[in-house]
Amino acid sequence: MRLNSKWNRRSFLGSVGMIATTIMAPRKLFSLNGRSAGASAPVKGFGQTGNPFEELGVATVINCEGTMTVLGGSLPHPELEAVMTMAGRHFVSVHDLEVGAGKRIAEMLKLPDGYTALVTSGAAAAIQSGLAGILTGGNEAFIRQLPDLTGMKSEVIIQKSHRNPFDHQLRSTGIKLIEIETVDQLRAAVNERTAMMHFSNYANATGQIKAEEWVKLANQYKIPCMNDAAADTPPVSHLWDYTNMGFDLVTFSGGKAIRGPQCAGLLIGRKELVTNALANNSPNEDTLGRSQKVGKEEIVGMVKALELFLAEDHEALAKEWQGRLEAISREVKKIPGVSTSFFVPDIANHVPHMGIVWDEARISLTPEQASKLLRSSKPSIAMGAGEGRPGLAMNSFMLQPGEDKIVAEQLSRLLREHAA
Repeated sequence: MRLNSKWNRRSFLGSVGMIATTIMAPRKLFSLNGRSAGASAPVKGFGQTGNPFEELGVATVINCEGTMTVLGGSLPHPELEAVMTMAGRHFVSVHDLEVGAGKRIAEMLKLPDGYTALVTSGAAAAIQSGLAGILTGGNEAFIRQLPDLTGMKSEVIIQKSHRNPFDHQLRSTGIKLIEIETVDQLRAAVNERTAMMHFSNYANATGQIKAEEWVKLANQYKIPCMNDAAADTPPVSHLWDYTNMGFDLVTFSGGKAIRGPQCAGLLIGRKELVTNALANNSPNEDTLGRSQKVGKEEIVGMVKALELFLAEDHEALAKEWQGRLEAISREVKKIPGVSTSFFVPDIANHVPHMGIVWDEARISLTPEQASKLLRSSKPSIAMGAGEGRPGLAMNSFMLQPGEDKIVAEQLSRLLREHAA
């Protein structure tokens, strides 16, 4: 979870841009999985140029930062266009569709017995709805009452190092977050008001209590535990690792590496808790989650995206992404004083990354200045400064074919222009 470069976990071209691109100039988004979904109806008026963003006076972006919500998430699989169009041509009971989709997802992921899934409007909505269902159970009066917690439990235990802006979704239910750091502090914090224990998966390394121990403690005290793993695929096994570990609820973003609809997410967990989460969510009226509508198109799109994601050759894709970084590295290292290094984050955005550093005595440019100049260039390139490391940091898994060459050329030109 990150705001700016640090917290936003959620490629500027969203599904509309992808559809427009495939209409005007069909091409592979990833060379290993780029089959076209078929021809679409001609577009007249707005969108007829093939780039509705430019028609609105908004520049598109070459995305070197990854699946960031502020850049539009990811590029959906081309096949989603056809399936979501099918869904848009019919009416259906959204409640029944959610149940049916959850059953299919549970089968695809081979979840433990008694577990199912709910398609939500992003991982943040899954956090809120999951907790809401724990608080209210199936009590309709409580569901209408939230965030007034009269008669309900009112506290959620969380490690201090796991706090982040997305725990606003927890606080929106009316609960109080109880910060702890050690096992002893957790044991002292448990009381009759404790509704849930919340875990931020990307912070596993920084907290004193790791995921496996968190689950064991929750089970010991018979307290439901949730794991927010929004950006934590790949590896694909994370889609079932945490339920198999014993977490009662797990959340994922649909519009990140899974490449589903940008406004979709997943709540995976014990059937009773997921059922209660749905009761607190759209399409049900007078609920806390009524504003977090997820449409029939997004629900079927999420199912299709998971099917495609599970079938991908993830090892081959990682090699392709690494190859793009190495091609950029070869070009920028031709500039005296510039060096590169490669790394893969442990959990969130677990894909090949590259750090780019230079001797500022030889190139009079800070990483922050370089990031801003790249973003204001034409075409605009989003590349972050930092990621907890010196220099610039980038990944390539949201680049479209050929964009690695553009990045190498513009970055090289920028560094040469500021060389002493």
